[in-house]
Amino acid sequence: MAMTSNKPYLVRAFYDWIVDNDCTPHVVVNAMAVGVEVPQVYVSEGQVVLNLAPRAVTAFSLNNDAISFNTRFGGVPTDIYVPIHAVIGIYARESGEGMAFDSSTPAPVEKQSLDDDPSDDPPSGPKPSGPKLRVVK
Repeated sequence: MAMTSNKPYLVRAFYDWIVDNDCTPHVVVNAMAVGVEVPQVYVSEGQVVLNLAPRAVTAFSLNNDAISFNTRFGGVPTDIYVPIHAVIGIYARESGEGMAFDSSTPAPVEKQSLDDDPSDDPPSGPKPSGPKLRVVK
């Protein structure tokens, strides 16, 4: 019998555990995966770190398919959509405790077309950097 992925259940469990301990949940996302909707200006090396603290987001939903919410980037309200397959890890900002997910089965990645409008490119200049998630053994 084939079972469904345990990833959405683990993401929810870690989210609840982090919030219950009065810490700030952050997720690391493969920003290039199909279906991800995040401001590209905050993407670094194909990843983006998102703050999921209840005080930082509205209309928050975390189900078996995706994480979605509304938040502000640079004061601009922004809708965020992250399919569960694009979540690389979840951790508490204060302690770094959390979980990284096996990336041996990569999620589909969007291919950029040569016909893409260059005006859609993010503004140039320094990009904000966030914490990087790494596995410690």
